[in-house]
Amino acid sequence: MIPLNELCNYYIISSMSESNREAIAQYNYMTKSPVRKLIISLAIPTVLSMMVTTIYNLVDTAFVGTLGTSASGAVGVVFGFMSIMQAFGFMFGQGAGSLLSRKLGEKDSAAASRVASTGFAASFSVGILIAVLGFLFEDRLIMMLGSTETIAPYAKAYLNNIMFVAPFCSSSFTLNNMLRYEGRAKFGMIGLLAGGILNIGGDALFIFGMDMGIAGAGLSTAISQVISFTILLYMFLSKKTQSRLAFSNITLSGGLLFEIIGIGFPSLIRQGLGSLATILVNFKAAEYAGDAGVSAMTIVTRVSFFLFAIALGIGQGFQPVCAFNYGAGKYRRQREAYRFTLFLSTIVLAALTVFAMIFSGGLIKIFRDDPTVIEIGTRALRLQCVAQLFLPIVMTTEMLMQSSGKKIPATVLSSLRGGIIFIPLLFILPYFRGLAGVQESQPLSYILSVPPALWLANRFFATTPKEDMSDS
Repeated sequence: MIPLNELCNYYIISSMSESNREAIAQYNYMTKSPVRKLIISLAIPTVLSMMVTTIYNLVDTAFVGTLGTSASGAVGVVFGFMSIMQAFGFMFGQGAGSLLSRKLGEKDSAAASRVASTGFAASFSVGILIAVLGFLFEDRLIMMLGSTETIAPYAKAYLNNIMFVAPFCSSSFTLNNMLRYEGRAKFGMIGLLAGGILNIGGDALFIFGMDMGIAGAGLSTAISQVISFTILLYMFLSKKTQSRLAFSNITLSGGLLFEIIGIGFPSLIRQGLGSLATILVNFKAAEYAGDAGVSAMTIVTRVSFFLFAIALGIGQGFQPVCAFNYGAGKYRRQREAYRFTLFLSTIVLAALTVFAMIFSGGLIKIFRDDPTVIEIGTRALRLQCVAQLFLPIVMTTEMLMQSSGKKIPATVLSSLRGGIIFIPLLFILPYFRGLAGVQESQPLSYILSVPPALWLANRFFATTPKEDMSDS
């Protein structure tokens, strides 16, 4: 005989609308599935997306590298501009995503829809502003991004096409992050994979097939960004998500926009300081080694990020689990998720960095067969490999703080790793050690960020309830 309570539950659920049943199913999935299995299932689509994106970045760097050392350096200059767009996209995406995930954990889908719509609208608007300012001050901007006189023409040809699609670039990052935080990472994967694969094919077609040179790389990137944006937006408009995007859901009342910005501000700091750091590295590398220095450090940045992408993808699988369960009062699950993410990302990164250290010279040569570039890049990459072993603790703690709505600790940790430690080192070490100091600055900043991360994590868990709240 079926128990009475199960019959009652069945009757209640069967009488609900389809959207309500989906909301309950998603809530149970996020709060009752085994934590390790849940993180891995959410991380796999993100890792695949990031791998395709980073592979595209590497292929793009290799293709452009065939056009010469100055053209290769232009990739690093343009990367600084794209980091600015990414910074704002991540700010609105992480801020809105963290907040909407916690609202869904509280079973308030209407509030989640207001958060998603407002975050998306703000991101697209800021993208338009970036594009307008970029075109107005393009020549000055290129030099501010760390270009040399010989790199500038290549950077301008690359950048022209990308600035046209700045609103789509920034809001694509926002849409993807909101999908992840809702536990719909597979939908985000579809958009990013489509864009990344098309970008690789577009590079080959435009750079070589149509003989457009570096301008072809920019055109390929622009087209793929618009396609990714369209797919990601469709996921919301086709009602595949719990949160809904609609003009009627956009609101500036109640301080919602400021709440989104406040939560996402650590991402802006992290990405913004990362962009500034890229620019300063370009300047310093050019000061000591000219175009070869800029090219070498650009390649090292791309290869290092490729290595870190898998660990970062695991962390991004952790974020929705962390935020959703924190909102639902499932504090034990949050603790378990944190420990597992830290362990798994460290193991994965250790295996990758050992491989990269052994074959560092060959990896640099793939992208630019220039003896000076290879010499500079090999040492810089080996140092990055050693330092990246310390990154998982910093990354996971930063994500823990941001996903839990702890704005100030998350901002502090982002600032330390991205700029407060790194930027002073970038001026101090080269003064005493020249080019070697440029290579050593970022790795040392990673290591020095570990003690604050450990302290913040211990403090957070010491003040968070140890027992779960019961479901209402």
